[in-house]
Amino acid sequence: MRESILTIPVNEVFEPKCGCPICAMRNTVEEHICEYIMGAAMMEPDVRMETNELGFCFTHYEMLLQQNNRLSLGLMLNTYLETARENIFEKKAILFKESAKAKKAKKAGEMEQTCFVCSKVDWGVNHMLETVFTMYVKDPKFKNLFKNQEYICIPHYIMLMEKAQEKLQKADLADFTDALDTLVSDYIKSLNGDVNDFCNSFDYRNAGKLHTPEMEHVRTSIERSIEFLTGRKPRTK
Repeated sequence: MRESILTIPVNEVFEPKCGCPICAMRNTVEEHICEYIMGAAMMEPDVRMETNELGFCFTHYEMLLQQNNRLSLGLMLNTYLETARENIFEKKAILFKESAKAKKAKKAGEMEQTCFVCSKVDWGVNHMLETVFTMYVKDPKFKNLFKNQEYICIPHYIMLMEKAQEKLQKADLADFTDALDTLVSDYIKSLNGDVNDFCNSFDYRNAGKLHTPEMEHVRTSIERSIEFLTGRKPRTK
């Protein structure tokens, strides 16, 4: 299959064979979106309308803070809070006062369920996954690359399994899901062994073993487990 503007970014996240390639794909899209909205796009009316309506989730608030542009984030927060204040908390209801309060609470609850960055990342990743499935079927080299990944994290294992049912024909579906299952089952077995070794290293009979160079994979097993189970690399001190 010839390289194109669609296949190049997919190959770029799969070729390192390190960690979950779908996480790498999402991280790349996230970074572009965060840089985009904290730049000139922050003042574009259509972007501000969307951020005022959707806000951001905690994960993406953290990422936006890391852009070191507190003024841009402050301007977006200012109009987002203003919109929420006017549309939810300052709306008056003459009749059915208690019912109106319940509706306010429901609307307030919906605020934490929407995120501008999540919506754009979902769109971008879904389009890239279309290319992943096409390449898996048409490009033997990519199929082999897919099967030799380090692992697929649990959230993206679920996502790929669900989308494969929609995108692949029966014969290709069986091959793809077998490959996906193998990646996850092999890694979880290895990871479980590393975490078990980590726990056993605290036995007095194993004193000092954890800090030898060859035990690096055991020392990092807690963080790697969290990343595998959640699709997010944990922050450590």
